[in-house]
Amino acid sequence: MDKLQHLLTWAERSNADWEHHLHATQSHRDTPGMRKNLSRCLGLVFFNPSLRTRTSMEVAAAHLGVHVTTIIPGSGAWQFEWRDGVVMDGKEPEHIREAIGVLSRYYDALGVRIFASGSDLTMDRNETLFRGILASAGVPVINLESAFYHPCQALGDAAMLREHFGGATRGQKLVIAWCYHPKALPLAVPHSALLMASRLGMDVTIARPEGFDLDASVMDRAGAFAEDNGGSVSISADLAAAVRGASVLYAKAWGGMRRYADADGEAIVREQHRQWRVTEELMQTMNDGIFVHCLPARRGVVVDDDVLDGHQARHLLQAEYRLHAQKAILDTLLS
Repeated sequence: MDKLQHLLTWAERSNADWEHHLHATQSHRDTPGMRKNLSRCLGLVFFNPSLRTRTSMEVAAAHLGVHVTTIIPGSGAWQFEWRDGVVMDGKEPEHIREAIGVLSRYYDALGVRIFASGSDLTMDRNETLFRGILASAGVPVINLESAFYHPCQALGDAAMLREHFGGATRGQKLVIAWCYHPKALPLAVPHSALLMASRLGMDVTIARPEGFDLDASVMDRAGAFAEDNGGSVSISADLAAAVRGASVLYAKAWGGMRRYADADGEAIVREQHRQWRVTEELMQTMNDGIFVHCLPARRGVVVDDDVLDGHQARHLLQAEYRLHAQKAILDTLLS
């Protein structure tokens, strides 16, 4: 197993490291509330809102005897300047370089959440903001969701699916279904879901309207994972056909790539696909399948009430696994 340093995406980690953390996640679930005393300190920096990621990470740390401070820039902490070579005479009194440098001297590890810009594709694809934090950090940094990746979500999802299928994920059909949303949401979750499912050897279909493809570089990497692990990756513009006979329906909204060049045009096209919603009728076409969603999910917009409240829903178990996954990450990182 590789020594876990910075965690941006599992796609950059070895198979041994990935498998170790999957097994550790299940072990932590099998021993709920397991407590250690690692006597370490963890700083969580949230540039964007969070419910599950923040609370599950705080509870995970408590179970392991890790002290946590949650920092929200602009709310009880300074706003930070990100640009280099500028005269800082605006509203940001502190540069991100000094902020992360100082926090690295206080904490044994940091967790950072910073969403995509949604306006600069090159910056988002290269994870420029997150990598800027890594360059200034003197301790390991855990990605709590960045422009293109959400490794904590991916690890929890993978462990939950392994449990559901009794370890036999290879060849199971999983559909990542684009759903309408009034906002152009980031790509981090669908990217990470695609990468983890293809690494599990599942037959993954991306169901989306034309114009809402995932990033080509992530698709290529997922295709390589699928080839190595006996799975497949395909694309469909027909939601009903894609879901028919599936074992897992992973619903998620995301913005089209057009947003980077023409945000207004992307919004107009997105509004034309309000019918892309998960219904009970759609669920009944599956092969005794389950519904999952990273949450939050807008009822009546992304998914109907009777699906979320029905027997096929596993989104709450999926959310529970976030706690176990993050305990596995912290345990490896801080032990």
